[in-house]
Amino acid sequence: MTDKPIPAAKTFEDLKRMNGHGAEYWSARDLQPLLGYAQWRRFEEAVKRAMTSCEESGNQPVNHFAGAGKVVPLGSGSERELDDFHLSRFACYLIAINGDPRKPEIALAQQYFIVQTRRQELNDQLAADKERLEIRKQTAEEFKALSGAAQQAGVHGRMFGVFHDAGYKGLYGGIGNAQIKRRKGIPAKEQLLDRMNATELAANQFRMTQTRDKLAREGVRTEQQAIQTHQEVGKEVRDAIRRIGGTLPENIPPAEHIKQVEKRLKTTKPKLKLAKRDADGLLGGEEAPDK
Repeated sequence: MTDKPIPAAKTFEDLKRMNGHGAEYWSARDLQPLLGYAQWRRFEEAVKRAMTSCEESGNQPVNHFAGAGKVVPLGSGSERELDDFHLSRFACYLIAINGDPRKPEIALAQQYFIVQTRRQELNDQLAADKERLEIRKQTAEEFKALSGAAQQAGVHGRMFGVFHDAGYKGLYGGIGNAQIKRRKGIPAKEQLLDRMNATELAANQFRMTQTRDKLAREGVRTEQQAIQTHQEVGKEVRDAIRRIGGTLPENIPPAEHIKQVEKRLKTTKPKLKLAKRDADGLLGGEEAPDK
């Protein structure tokens, strides 16, 4: 049986192939651009980190990462073989988890694997910790991007605080950062975002992205207009939460500080026990060789 790629691949599932054992696999070379890596060297480093993570999780890397070569045509009509890896679905999951979360492609892949489909951890707390930490990192990046967009829209100096508070007021029913902290019993010196759970973080991240896009789309160029825009977007997000029956953000209890989550993740190595089919990976149900 020969390996059969699926043509015109556009998504992770499109890139899936079948090997001679009848097991699904992905070419690392195919996966590289999908995950936002321009250089093979950088992506290979992520693959190797994933291999280490695989072993630390109690699974055998040989079942999930197979060294291979990929033949590509050259302009002269000749061919060249490039280093490659054949990856199981679990291997792709580990690469996403060990990738650079600043890359939007990696962030999407992490959400795909962690949140929606392949949550492998036996300990649900670890899965929730990873989800929250990644969203917190993304929100921090989005906060910086929104501040840049606000500056281009004419916000300067002390008005940055007013601008950001306007977004909170829109989303939280008229109360700003300091009032939200008092309502939730969060110390004034702590960052509000550090005490949000994943759901509340996601709502605020959405508020920020939509405000940034709206400022650019409508060509906002005055402080007051930018502030008003941010508050209006916050209100729209709040209304959406209310319409779908979600918990309004001011009513979500404060989560433990994000630094505690980071500390727990650094000191805990999750053991990922896979079902036999997933554990065998590229072997398609065959027994793995002894180490």
